[in-house]
Parts: sequence; structure tokens; C-alpha cells
Amino acid sequence: MAYTLYGIKACDTMKKARTWLDEKPVEYVFHDYKTQGIDREHLAQWCNEHGWQVVLNRAGTTFRKLEDAQKADLDQAKAIELMLAQPSMIKRPVLDLGHKTLIGFKPDIYAAAVQ
Repeated sequence: MAYTLYGIKACDTMKKARTWLDEKPVEYVFHDYKTQGIDREHLAQWCNEHGWQVVLNRAGTTFRKLEDAQKADLDQAKAIELMLAQPSMIKRPVLDLGHKTLIGFKPDIYAAAVQ
């Protein structure tokens, strides 16, 4: 079974994750959510699994450029709306293993989870 790696093509962390997967080699499909989009169901699933605070990339430029009113009173529903509108606000990469997902890239965590 091939995994699905979600993210943005030009992201440095994405490049590290893709290189790591390619060197194993691990079968995966790359889904660029900046060009291909992402649906509410995936975002809700990731937020339910990890918490919206993990999935929403608040350290990124896109989030920091938001108006203060858009950043105020965040909850899961509002975070999902922000990520749907601007997918670059989704923390990356997201590796879907079928039975669970990994958010971000740490080689040791990938090594433990990917068989």
C-alpha cells in the first residue's frame, strides 16, 4: 500500500521528507495541497487526531500576515476555515499511513512508523 504525503512542493521540510522516503524506498503519492487543494474531511480528521493547534502552522508567514481579528478566538472550526482558504497554513508534511498520520518531519519518527 502506498502512503500519501501531503504538503507543498517548494517547502524545505517537504524536500527532506521526500528525500528520506525516496532513499528507503517507500511507496508514496505526493499531494500538493497548494495546487490540488485539500478538503474539509481531511483537515477535520487531522485536527481530531492531533489537535488543530498542531495542524495549523501559526509560525508561518501566511498565518502571521493575517489580520489580528482573523487570529483572535481561534478554535478548530475557525482553524479549518483558515486552512481551507489558504492551505499553506497547514503544517507540513502530513504523511498518511492509512491507520494514522504523522505531522511534521522527524527522521526517527518516520523510521519507527514506516515499515
